[in-house]
Amino acid sequence: MNLNVSAKKAWASIAIAGVIGIGTTMVSGLVPPAHVAQAAAAASQNSEDAAQALKTLNSFYKPALKGQFPGSVSNLTVGKTTRKEVIKAIGEPSEARKNASGYDIYNAEMGHPGYAFSYKSDKIREIRYFGTNVERQTNIGGITMSMLKKNWFAPNSTTTIKNGKLKQTKLTYIRGEYKLEFIFNSSNDLDHINLLAK
Repeated sequence: MNLNVSAKKAWASIAIAGVIGIGTTMVSGLVPPAHVAQAAAAASQNSEDAAQALKTLNSFYKPALKGQFPGSVSNLTVGKTTRKEVIKAIGEPSEARKNASGYDIYNAEMGHPGYAFSYKSDKIREIRYFGTNVERQTNIGGITMSMLKKNWFAPNSTTTIKNGKLKQTKLTYIRGEYKLEFIFNSSNDLDHINLLAK
């Protein structure tokens, strides 16, 4: 008999707790607390940024087969386009090379990405892509090593390079007669992307 009374009391407690829980959820569900709304908005923004960064990453895949980068420099080809043609197409560099093996640098500005060009026998030897400064997380700043490996699979080679005191990791993908090099400062910090002939 005591067992039945205890069971009835337990079920009554569960029922009351359920009613209170449903009522609280309904009331609090009308206006979510500010921190919950902010967290949801941040998660949504991070998801949108990552989707845009992935789109940026994948935009390099096919043009690299032709020795080109996507976007405003898509008509410039490694090993074919001359320095004079580059200047005609995109203007004078922000910083001109100081010697024959140096780089012409085009700074990122007004939402446009930054580039650097080096030349051999007056034709493009290498193009570097530095991405944008504005909304960087939707561009090169949102590309991580794990995103790259997940979508492009294992690189053809991985090497550690020194840039002054900085140690960087270079992931190289062969694309036909060309190679794309992703230079990371850390697994979540892509510094730049290089395109050059194999």
